[in-house]
Amino acid sequence: MKKQFPLLLMGILTVIILFLASLSTGSLLIPLNTVWSALFGSHSSDHELIISSVRLPRTLIALVVGAGMAVAGVCMQALTRNPLASPELLGINQGAALAVVISLFLLPGSALWVSHAFAFMGAALAAGFILLLSSVGGKRLTPLKVVVAGTAVSLMLGSTTQGVLLLNERSIDEMRFWLAGSVAGKGLPQLLQGMPFIAIGMIGALLLGKRMNALQLGEDMAVGIGMRLESTKRLLFVLIILLSASCVTIAGPIAFLGFAVPHIVRGLSGPDYRWIVLHSSLLGAALLLLADVTSKVIIHPGEVPVGIMTIFMGAPFFIYLARRKEWKLG
Repeated sequence: MKKQFPLLLMGILTVIILFLASLSTGSLLIPLNTVWSALFGSHSSDHELIISSVRLPRTLIALVVGAGMAVAGVCMQALTRNPLASPELLGINQGAALAVVISLFLLPGSALWVSHAFAFMGAALAAGFILLLSSVGGKRLTPLKVVVAGTAVSLMLGSTTQGVLLLNERSIDEMRFWLAGSVAGKGLPQLLQGMPFIAIGMIGALLLGKRMNALQLGEDMAVGIGMRLESTKRLLFVLIILLSASCVTIAGPIAFLGFAVPHIVRGLSGPDYRWIVLHSSLLGAALLLLADVTSKVIIHPGEVPVGIMTIFMGAPFFIYLARRKEWKLG
């Protein structure tokens, strides 16, 4: 308990620093005093208008999506008791992305809520298909089965998405930046459409922290201490879909965060999921803000999609985990 509050304070300060850095960077570098004036003063100058109308929505999206994807990864790993599990690795993000692409192909120009509805259905169908494949024959789920099934479904959905895009060349131009994972070119309407679902998912994850702790003891032990196992699994399943589908609809299928953030947080704060959820939300927000800042300065004055930056950031972590001899959640 003693180390949790310093970690929490450090996470909050890191998010604030990166939040201001994100507002300051772009094709035009803006001094921090102008950023501060745009946030809490007038919006009279051109720089202040750029910050308030363009960069602030983008930065808020990076903060919210980063936190949401990280918490989705926490819930996924807790549900499956599998340290390899995450929405982006097991096809759930790809299912949501494919559904959004199909909605834009069949219903061009439709309202944003239509994309959200398709994303929820796509994420749910992908997750259900993975669980079905993993439990063929009536045997209990194992980490290896879930990973193999998730990888197969992820590849299949990714190929199908590319096939749908090839049917409409206009869709390729509109969607390729989004499919790489991007927080650019988005406004407050996109954020406000998905924010309620992300907020519900994150609050629900915090409330289920104690149950996630019990799940790590094993199903028999969890039932033995009085936990309602099936209802807990269903609730976690719903939270994963809410978080993943909302984040994908807003920013595309951004990789790395849902997989790596829970690993990093468990190493820092310990195995208590009540704290893992809280710290992961801050670290996920910080990492996506950092990726966004890096994407804007690495080829300045141009930029690369933030999803590509998260992959570059995640590659060394994947190599580190691959060299470990043991995989565990505690």
